[in-house]
Amino acid sequence: METLEELGTKIADALPVAVRGQSVAFGQLTIDVECTEIVRVLTHLRDDPDCRFTFLIDITAVDWPQREKRFDVVYHLLSLSGNRRIRLKIAVEENVSVPSAVEVFPAAGWAERETFDMYGITFAQHPDLRRLLTDYGFSGYPLRKDFPLTGYVELRYDEEQKRVVYQPVELVQEFREFDFMSPWEGARHIMPGDKAKKENS
Repeated sequence: METLEELGTKIADALPVAVRGQSVAFGQLTIDVECTEIVRVLTHLRDDPDCRFTFLIDITAVDWPQREKRFDVVYHLLSLSGNRRIRLKIAVEENVSVPSAVEVFPAAGWAERETFDMYGITFAQHPDLRRLLTDYGFSGYPLRKDFPLTGYVELRYDEEQKRVVYQPVELVQEFREFDFMSPWEGARHIMPGDKAKKENS
């Protein structure tokens, strides 16, 4: 059987416009794909006798807020006959739709809905692109790095109304002041109790 490097070269040669780059790390081949070509690449990997990646494991994303193309949409495929995995990665801007892979892998429907729900990435031609994991009327996308840790609203049971009500999150002041210090770093300023510790030593 060919090496992962050889397989990557073979895929790049077969799809010269679609494949932007390749690398091997931790025993897994990663292919960088042009966004508009993702369906063609997935079809090739599924149908080509040298590839036979017939099992879609997952579709997810990574958020890079500082980049112009903010998201990496990542596809993980498995070849049962070849006993190897491949990762496809496409870079996408915030308001750009990714072609849906449902026609190639029907299981992509669920994973694309999860990715939409958590990151806000839309998939063109998806048959049923609705939120999947969050509540009705949920605001924002929880796995984006700029999403607040507390969310925007909270819910509670109201005894007077006899139902669950939503209200904006209200935090007491001590929860709003952070020094963003890593627990593995020492404080650059004097912490409470440090002065007494110095005097006693």
